[in-house]
Order: sequence, then structure tokens, then C-alpha cells
Amino acid sequence: MMHFLSARFVVLLFWLLPLAAPAQQLIESVTTVPAADQWLQPGDQLQVRLKGRPGSRVTFYRGQRLTELPNQRGTYQATYVVQPGDTLANRPITFQLVATDSTRATATSKNRVRLLNLNEPQLAQTTSNLSYLNYGLGEDRLGGAKMCYLDSAVVLHLTGRVGNLYRVRLAESQTAWIPQEQVQLMPPGGFVPTSLTGSWDVRGDSLFDYVRVPLTARLPYRSQLLTNPTRLEVDIFGATSNTNWITQRDGLQALGDVHYEQGAPDVFRLVLLLKHAQSWGYHIGYKGNILEIQVRRPPAKLRLRGLVVAIDAGHGGTNVGAVGSTGAREKDLTLAIARQLQQELERRGARVVMTRTDDASLEISDRVRQLRRARPNLLVSIHVNSSGNTATQGTSTYYRYVAFRPLSEALYGQMHRTGLRGAGNVGSFNFGLNGPTEYPNALVETAFVSNPEDERRLIDPKFQQGMAVRMAAGVQEFVRGTRAKGLKGWLFGKPAVQ
Repeated sequence: MMHFLSARFVVLLFWLLPLAAPAQQLIESVTTVPAADQWLQPGDQLQVRLKGRPGSRVTFYRGQRLTELPNQRGTYQATYVVQPGDTLANRPITFQLVATDSTRATATSKNRVRLLNLNEPQLAQTTSNLSYLNYGLGEDRLGGAKMCYLDSAVVLHLTGRVGNLYRVRLAESQTAWIPQEQVQLMPPGGFVPTSLTGSWDVRGDSLFDYVRVPLTARLPYRSQLLTNPTRLEVDIFGATSNTNWITQRDGLQALGDVHYEQGAPDVFRLVLLLKHAQSWGYHIGYKGNILEIQVRRPPAKLRLRGLVVAIDAGHGGTNVGAVGSTGAREKDLTLAIARQLQQELERRGARVVMTRTDDASLEISDRVRQLRRARPNLLVSIHVNSSGNTATQGTSTYYRYVAFRPLSEALYGQMHRTGLRGAGNVGSFNFGLNGPTEYPNALVETAFVSNPEDERRLIDPKFQQGMAVRMAAGVQEFVRGTRAKGLKGWLFGKPAVQ
């Protein structure tokens, strides 16, 4: 009798409880927005989206309600601002849906979320001297928009993560992002890096003028090479002035006045005025905890003869590049043109450094390190363009830093004289070989291999030679233009009449 009553009671409970339908019948998909693993801290927004049965009640973390979009029935969204004390230890987000007929389902996101503890700062160190910071999360075939490059072992304060990008706190009002593979996480318990600046030493040798700023930690930095007047500005993040003097020694040739600004409590700016209208490059790195800025001097003789010119033939090896309708491959065309340019420059007395002389596979980082060792006076990188529209044709040049634009302009003007149409001179170009600051550099997209007329020209050895002649003339024009600009004398911070 007791067994019979228990069975009836179980049946009655079955009818009284809400039905638990399979999740896939009620929930189509769930995700965080963006759909990537994330680290968040108080004040950040955790955004989520669920697609499921219309008219339901949907909740997630700690019972937060999702709102059904009125113009997209069945799509639910919510934004939750992370609060101090919230905890989530690298786990997926769980969602609950209760339909109008009381059936219910749960689902979890594929991506994980970690809520950071402000009392336990997460630190990391850069792992190479080609590490770089991005402005934001955007990305295309050239990668994210780069803010700057950093030396190795620079200590960074990480305050977030989206996918494979860590968010870096540079200053109270400024952040950046760095790829996960470029840093190594440090163990817990470290202090957020800060430093007072010591007094500077400014001196020169046979190659460079140097600015050395003592710090107590390898802090992140950003530099800008500006014109009118030509100057280098370097922001050191997390640094506060304790600089009581700046010793400028005899023999400086590239640097004029040097001073600093403390525009914010945690941003120390070096302002280095240059004596020459055309900058020939600079390098920033650490010697221990001393930030050292090497400012390159102009060549002793401003002429093409004796100048060290680097030529980069784009692509190579397994990296074929663009391919034309006849089967012409970018890696072959760039090497053929680069060899012609080498001959033409050497005929004019230049010394030439080639990043590759055969069909070799070379990463961009390998080329940059090779060029740093070679220390050329300037770089010309050769490529072949391509477009999905076969009617698009013409030649174009590219530069990243405004101070290196004159080289790009000179090459562009000369390439016009080949008879190719002009496709523009492009600035702020986010390409790896335009990133180095050590020497003026420009990239030449010779012509469009995707255009039949341009392709016929590109595969013609005589036309290749003609392009090489024009590029060599562009380099020569840049050097002559630099000589014409001459040396700027500095008088009370302004160029003096020569």
C-alpha cells in the first residue's frame, strides 16, 4: 500500500513541476560579445547575447535579466557593469531561459570570462625587442593599428583581455593592447611599475647622439617623430620627474635643445629638437633600467655615392604573394626588380644591402632584425599590387611616419615617369617593414599584377629596368632634397637664418 501511494505521489509531482525541455529546443545560441575569452575588471562591461524562444524570461550571471529586442523577436541582450567584489574565475557564462509555458533550459557560452581582482595586479613582460602595442582591437590583413614598438623585458600592467589580446594600462587615461604571444605573465605579488626619473646625460659618438634617462624599472614608452620643427617626442608611462639637471656634452651633431614636460602625473615626455630638417632615424631601448634614445646623424656626405641603401624584395619562398592571369608571381617579380635596382644604385656609387637575393622564405621580423644589424641609411621595399577589380591599375608608394614622407614622395614622383598611372602616396601605413624608426623607409607598390596592362609591363625585363632607374632617381632626389634643406641652427628654440 505504501509503495502504491508513493508511485501516485511521484506521478502527481511530475505533472505539477515545470517541464524541462531539451536546451536546443528553447535556446538556439548563447555568446559573450565579443565572442572571445575575456578578462574584465570593475567598471568594464560584460555584454552577452542569447537567441531562443520568443517571449521567454532569460537571465545570466547572478540573475541579471536579458532584454528581448523588439525588432528581433527571440534575440536577447544584456550589458552588466562589473562591480567591485564580483568573482568569476575563468569560467563560461551560464544562461537560464524560462518559456511562457514554464518549460526551462540552460546553456553555457563557449568563451570563458575572468573577473580580475584589483588588489592583485596582473603583470607581464615583453619577450622580444620587436614587441608592439596596438591602439585597439581592430584588425585586418595588416593586423591591428600599431601604436609603437617596445624593447624586451618591459613590464606591463594588464587590466583586461579579449581573445589573444591583453589590455595594457599605460596611464590613468590611456590604454593599449598587446598580442598574447609577445608577453610572458609574471607571478602574482608584483607591484605596478612606476619610477621617478633621474637626471639625464646627453652625449654623442661617431654614429649617434644619445639621450639616457635613469629609471628604476623598464617602463613602457611611445615615440613620435614630428616636423615643423623637426623633433622627437618620447612619452614614458608611469614615470614622474625627479630630473634636476640635463647634462649636454660637447660634440652633439643631431640634437638641439632637449627638455621635458610632465603633462600628467604618470606621463613623462621627453622633447628632443633636431638640428636637421630631415631625420635619419632613431632607436629606443633599455640598457639595464636606463632608457637610451639613439638619434642617428645624417650621412657625412649627403650624396648617393657611398650611401648604404637597403632593398627589400617582398614575399619569397612559400609566401608567393599576388599572382597575375598569366601566372606571374609577386615573389618573382619583386626579386627581379630588386636586382635591377641593386645594379642601378651600385652603378651610381651606392652600397646596397639586400634582404634576400634568392627565393627564400623570410618573416617580416627576420627582415627587420637583419636590417637593424646592417644599419642602412634608408630602405626601399618593393611589392606588386593586386585588386579584385581588374580595371584597377597604377603605381603607389607608402610610408608610416610623417618625417619619412619625403622619401616616399620622391619615389612616387619618379615612378610616375615610367608611364604608369598614379594610385596615390599613402601615409600611416601599418606594414611591418614601415614600422622601424631607425632609418627612413618607403614601400613601392610598382603596379597591379591583377590588371592585364600593368601585368604586361611588370613581366617585361626592359620595363623592370625602367622602374629600377626611376626608383634609383627617387632615392637620389630624396638625398639632394635633404641637402637642400640643410642644417637648422637653433636660436631660442627657432630655426636661425643660414
